Amino acid sequence: MAVLLSLMAALSYGLADFCGGMASKRASAWGVALVASATGAVLVLAATLVLGGEPTAADLWWGAAAGVGNGFGTAFLYRGLSSGRMGVVAPVSGVGAAVIPVAVGVLLGERPDPLVWVGILLALPAIWLVARDPSGSPASAPGGVVDGALAGLGFGFLFVALAQVGDDAGLLPLAVNQVVAGVVIILVATALGQPWGPQRAGLLGGAAAGVLGAAATVCFLLATREGYLSIASVVTSLYPAFTVILAATLLREHVHRAQAAGLLLCAVAVTLVAAG
Repeated sequence: MAVLLSLMAALSYGLADFCGGMASKRASAWGVALVASATGAVLVLAATLVLGGEPTAADLWWGAAAGVGNGFGTAFLYRGLSSGRMGVVAPVSGVGAAVIPVAVGVLLGERPDPLVWVGILLALPAIWLVARDPSGSPASAPGGVVDGALAGLGFGFLFVALAQVGDDAGLLPLAVNQVVAGVVIILVATALGQPWGPQRAGLLGGAAAGVLGAAATVCFLLATREGYLSIASVVTSLYPAFTVILAATLLREHVHRAQAAGLLLCAVAVTLVAAG
C-alpha cells in the first residue's frame, strides 16, 4: 500500500509539473507557483472541513515547517525553469529530494530489506537520467546546480516534515503547509527581484498544478503512515518519469536515450522496492 500511494503521489506530482511547466511558458513562473499554492490551500482546507481530524500543536508546526520546505524548493525550482536551466535543476533537485529523507529515515531507525536498498540505489541514477535534458546548455550548469541543490534541500525537508504529522491530525497541517509555501514563494521572489503577481494566462495551468500537487501531498502523507519514509520519498521522487511520459505522449517530445534508460531503471527500482 505504501508503494502504491507513493506511485500515486509521483503521478500527481508529475502531472502537476507538466501543467505548471506549460503554464509557465505563457506567464510568470513565480505567479504560476503562487496560484498553485493558493489553489492547493483552498482545496485542502475544504477537504479538512469535511473530513475533520484532531491535529495537535506539534502537527501544525510540522505542517508549517513542511510549508517552508515546499515554498523554498518550489521557488528555486521555478527560478531554474524561468532562467532556462531546468535541464540541470530538475535532476539535481530530484536526487536531493530522495536522498535527504532516506538519510533521515535511517537515522530514525528505519531498516529496509536488502532488496529495497537495491531499488533505492537504482532510483537515484534513474531520477537523474529521466530529468536530465541532454540538450541543455553547459554554460547554464553552475547556476542550475545551485538552484537544483536548494530546491532538493527544500523538497527533502518537505518530505521529512510531513512524515512527522500524526495519524489523527487530518488534513489541516497540509492546509498550513500550502499557505506557508505561498508566503515563502512571495518572500523569495521579492528578495530575488522577481515579479510574483499571478497573470491571467497562467491561472488555469497554475490552478490545475495546485489541485494535482495537493493530491500528491495527501498521497505522500498517507504513504508515510503505511510504510517507511525512506521508501515513500524515493518512490515519490520518481515523478519526473511521469512528466517525461506526458510530454512524449501529448506534446510528441523526443525521448532521449538517457531518458529511456532512466525510465527503464525507474520501473526496475519500483519493482524491487515493491518486492522487498
